[in-house]
Amino acid sequence: MPQAPARDIIVVHSSDLHVDHDYTARLHGGDGAAGLGCVLDAARAMAADAVYRHDALAAVQNLHVLGVTHDEAVAFPDLSLEVWGRAHRDYDDMVPFAAVRARTTRWLVAMAHGHYEPKPDRSIGPRPSWLIGDDEIAATGADYVALGHWNRAVRVGNSAVPAYYSGSPEYAGTVNVVRLGRAGVTVTRAPLDIAREPID
Repeated sequence: MPQAPARDIIVVHSSDLHVDHDYTARLHGGDGAAGLGCVLDAARAMAADAVYRHDALAAVQNLHVLGVTHDEAVAFPDLSLEVWGRAHRDYDDMVPFAAVRARTTRWLVAMAHGHYEPKPDRSIGPRPSWLIGDDEIAATGADYVALGHWNRAVRVGNSAVPAYYSGSPEYAGTVNVVRLGRAGVTVTRAPLDIAREPID
């Protein structure tokens, strides 16, 4: 397995930016991308090595979007880091972590979009989102599981693997800051400088 870089790697995790949604635009006086701008400003201020988010901005240079620019994984060889997951392209049912990806780098971040339930019952349907359970999170063997779908920031799972929702910028007002380094994996939250317009 490749060696980790000599320094800590900083990853900023944000999700559910909804840049094309009228509600998000109304919160920011008509600018649907304002939340994204706040996330990128925070990442720049923290000198982040990587920023992960769910959006469809594939034309932007140095932006990697699972399911658009890359099928299921993006490798960052200089950081000895790989990010993998299955894109949320439609509302057909699936298990985001049904197939586990073998680790090829020192650091592995898994991504998924869906609803966490410790022991999901998939016999009940229809459901408004994909289900993600403790066993599937643990099976990833990842150093960090970046989750999206919940608007609030919270840690989930049984602690076998650190798994967190970042919450949306507009609701949580923060991003998750993930430090991968010699001390292991630490996760903190950093506030966003985000101005919100009142909603009627």
